[in-house]
Order: sequence, then C-alpha cells, then structure tokens
Amino acid sequence: MGSVTDSEPVVVAGAGPVGLVTALLLARHGVPSVVLEAAARRDPSGSRAICFQRDVLDVLDRVGCAERMIARGVTWTTGRTYYRGDELFSVTFPDAGRSAVPPWINISQAEVEAWLRDLAAAEPLVEVRYGHTVDGLRQDAGGVEVDAGVTVRGTHLVGADGGHGAVRELLGIGFPGRTFADRFLICDIRADLPFPSERRFFFDPEWNPGRQVLVHQCPDGTWRIDWQVPADHDLEAERRTGALDARIRKIVGDVPYEIVWATVYRFHERCAAAFASGRAFLAGDAAHLYAPFGARGLNSGVQDAENLAWKLAFVRRGWAPPELLGSYDIERRAAAEENLRVTTRTMEFLVPQTPEQRAVRLESLERARTHPDPRTIIDSGRLAEPFWYLDSPLTTPSGPVEGFPLEPGAVRPPVPGVICPDGPCVVEGERTRLRRLFGTHFAVLTQAGSLAELPTDIPHRIHALDDIDVDGVLREALHSGPGTVHIVRPDGHLAAVLPSCDPGSVVAALHRACGRG
Repeated sequence: MGSVTDSEPVVVAGAGPVGLVTALLLARHGVPSVVLEAAARRDPSGSRAICFQRDVLDVLDRVGCAERMIARGVTWTTGRTYYRGDELFSVTFPDAGRSAVPPWINISQAEVEAWLRDLAAAEPLVEVRYGHTVDGLRQDAGGVEVDAGVTVRGTHLVGADGGHGAVRELLGIGFPGRTFADRFLICDIRADLPFPSERRFFFDPEWNPGRQVLVHQCPDGTWRIDWQVPADHDLEAERRTGALDARIRKIVGDVPYEIVWATVYRFHERCAAAFASGRAFLAGDAAHLYAPFGARGLNSGVQDAENLAWKLAFVRRGWAPPELLGSYDIERRAAAEENLRVTTRTMEFLVPQTPEQRAVRLESLERARTHPDPRTIIDSGRLAEPFWYLDSPLTTPSGPVEGFPLEPGAVRPPVPGVICPDGPCVVEGERTRLRRLFGTHFAVLTQAGSLAELPTDIPHRIHALDDIDVDGVLREALHSGPGTVHIVRPDGHLAAVLPSCDPGSVVAALHRACGRG
C-alpha cells in the first residue's frame, strides 16, 4: 500500500441517507470522500422512513436540505394513543429554547434521498459511484483499501451499507439480536381524508381486532398506515380477493383513494458487537436495526453520521489525535443500546411473545381507561430523541448526575453531554438561531468580555451571550449564571459547563473534548 496524503478521501460504503449525510458533513470540513453504492440506482419507491425529529433536522440543515424538508413535509406536534373506541392519552412535544424547527415532520425518505443526491452531485469534494459492490478491504497503519470492482484507497472507511451490507461482515463484527416473526403491512394511500396532522396509534380497533394500527399524514394527501397482520399474511392474495380494499375502506370510508406503495415486513432488533475496527466504522442500519415504532432508525443513523464526521475531520486536519475516533464506538454504541432497550420494551408490549406478556398487555390496556397517567403503563412507541453523553470520555463532568431523567421523553437539563438547547440570537447584526452556529468548530458561550481569546489550536468561536441573546431565551434555556461558560461540540452536544471563565479550565475542557485529555 502507498502512503496516505491529505488529498486521499474517506471511503463511504452506501449511498443511502446516512452515507450521503456523512459525505456531505465531511465536505463541510474540507475532507473529500468517495461513496460506493452497490445498486446501479437507489430504489425510489415507497415512503420508507418518514418521521424526522427536530434535532436531526438540525443536522440536515447543516448539509443544506432541512428548510426544503420543513416546507415540504407535514409538521406535527402531538401523538395520540387509543384503545378500541377510547383515547387513552396524548403527548405534545416540548419546545425548550423556542426552536424555530418543528419537533417532528413527516416526509418520504426517498424524497429526502433525492435531495441529498443532488447536494452530493453539486459538491466537488464528494464523488458517488453507483454499481460498485464492496467485496474486499484491507487496512494498514496509514489507511484502507476497498475493493468494489476497482480498488479505492482512503484514510478511513465508513460502512453505511445497511443491515445486509458487506462492510460489517468483512470486518468480522457480529450482529447479535433477534428478528420478530410477527408481520406488519404498510400502505401509502393518497386520499382526501378529514384526519388531523398527528401521530395516531390504535390498540385493538374494531377494524383490526386484537392487533394495532398506526396512522401518519405525509405530503400530497398521502397517508402512511401500518397494520399488524397475522404471521401468514399474503399481500398479493389480499390484492386479488379485494381483502386489501376492504381493509383500507374500514379506515378511509367511501372516499376515493390510490395505493401509492404497499409492502409487508418483519422487525429486527440488532446491534453490532462493535462500531469500529481499526480505521473502519459502522453507521446507520449497518450498526443497528430497531423496530420502527418510535422512529429511531434513520434518525439515529443521521446522528451516527454527524458524531463520526466531525471526529474524522478533526483527526484528518491534525486538530485531534487518532484516539478521538475511539469515542465514536463508546458514544454511539451507548446510544444504540438505549434505543434497543426502549424499542425492545415497546415490541414486547405491542407484540407480546408469551402468555404472561399478553396478559400484562390486556390488563394494562383495560386499566389505562381509568388510570390517572396511562402513559406510565402503555407503550405505543417512545419517540426518538438525542442520546446524552454523560459518561463519555470527551465530557467534562460538572458534578453528580444523580436524578438525571432517564425515562423516554423527559426534558433533559442542559448538563454536559446533553444536546445544547436552541433559541433565537443575533450574530454580527443578523438574526439566526443558536444551533446554526454549530457544525465545523467548538462554540464557547460566555459572558461579554470574559474571554478574549484562547491559547489553543482547536477550532473554536467565542460568543458572548450578553451580545447574541437579545431576547434572553438562551440564558434561560442554558440555565446560565454569572460567569458560566458553555462549551458546545461541533455536533451540538455540550462538552462542558464551567462555573467560571478561567482560560485554563476552558482549554482543558476543549482538549478533553478532542481526545487530548
């Protein structure tokens, strides 16, 4: 193998959304990439993943497509859960920091992929090659070589090639977990329906007795409907006999409708035994598979991409030692394990596997009709949220974290490791929002005049809250006090919250957040 140069790319396997977001984020840092996609073209059919979470939209804003997604997508802020004819509870998502980004939008993964492909095609630092199946790889102390019809040399490899991708197998990394035998039917239906723009989950409705149905609105009058169906369900037989039409009519009534896409699938709950091996890394479905109730699959994959991209870029640019990359496995495997814990609990409630689990589910649903807080006993899919890196080696702790709210959906206090809250601000005379200041460097949030400069080569920008927080929203959201310094990583997570603006402490926290500490 030859020597590695700064012009050598990062090799990315897979041109799905996670692979393309990784490449586009690397390009923001000035790092080139070659994306190898096995298919001659990506399959554009079907909605596939549809729910995009607020904090993931911030990542997609950095690559250039979030505004278009928000304008095009269906915004929703409320999720409702029903049992038979009764509404058990609703959840409205909090808006800490008065973010301008909605908590959730629904839009087809295929549509977002198309925009990402256009962005990649227009980016000189990203080269996408279709019809190149990865079938071999080698590593040495300076880089990797990937065989995919041709041999591509790069400094690192990112395997974002899906649950059945080659990179994980070539690395010899296990993929333990389980596959549920139960089947689910998805239909995208275009119709003019008088339904609200909400996530609506139905346990045991009269039109799918003993099972459940999930309904979401998508753009262009399209409705995504998920039914739990028997293990022997035959979609083509339902089409031929008219049973599929009858199934749909029970929800939409007599209005005209068009089936845009229909498929039957099984759920997987798996996590790779490691997310890294040498200079190769796994991201997205190549690293983890979740049941989709809660929208953790694509959302967590995009967060993998951002976590890895800034670290690869900092190591490539010489701002951080190679040891920084070890934190990717630590942080994102912890996130994956939390997602598995949540989704496994959800699936045990939605699809009970034992008589005992079935009895608990039925008893819980009946109790929920009169329970003061049904959310504590009913699990219809805890929705995705960013993970908290409290125990990361990159995080400077600011005190004990006993009592930190771990339950799904809780509002996380702005402590080190948590994603930084958002809010309006004014920078150099222009109105913007705080999270738009993140992405390519560390942000150091201080009081006016408390830090003029820092003796470090780590890319950072100092912002005085007294100057930029003209509405007072940020100080409240950050719980900022006199002299407090917040250090925000490029991926938006708080690396440190320091009680004073001592330059030595700030630099030490920056060095720790870059793997130097």
